[in-house]
Amino acid sequence: MIWAEARGGVIGARGGIPWHVPGEQKIFRERTMGATVVMGRATWDSLPERVRPLPGRRNVVLTRQPGWAAAGAEVFGSVGELLRVHDDFWVMGGAAVYTALLPYAGHIVRTRIDLAVEGDTFAPRLGPEWQVTAGADTLTSDTGVRYTVEELISPAAENPGNVT
Repeated sequence: MIWAEARGGVIGARGGIPWHVPGEQKIFRERTMGATVVMGRATWDSLPERVRPLPGRRNVVLTRQPGWAAAGAEVFGSVGELLRVHDDFWVMGGAAVYTALLPYAGHIVRTRIDLAVEGDTFAPRLGPEWQVTAGADTLTSDTGVRYTVEELISPAAENPGNVT
């Protein structure tokens, strides 16, 4: 799983990201390039058309809307259906998809942005089994906003593959 969160666990507001921190999205691009990314339909819809599907990645959309389709997206209607076909992917949101796939994940890359912003979408709460193992590098953007990149693992994952 991979996400960026502001103070209070905010990951989104009104269908978008409520901040612009130069350099922060580079982490997402570097980690997911060449891999499969799994997202919900609303996250797919929130991507600018010019980058939909996300270039250089296999784009998978998890949706409860029967018959939904989009050019460049592989679509699944349930977590079970997804896990029968894929076992090595990055989860990139939104909140319901993070929550549904958290029990299967063994690795999280979390960027904590030192900003207080209003939001309506929040990162999943992590239990004590999640331990920071690497990273915790604090960086400063060109605009002066500080952010910390953390790597977390959970040995308790029900992960038969490599759900990240």
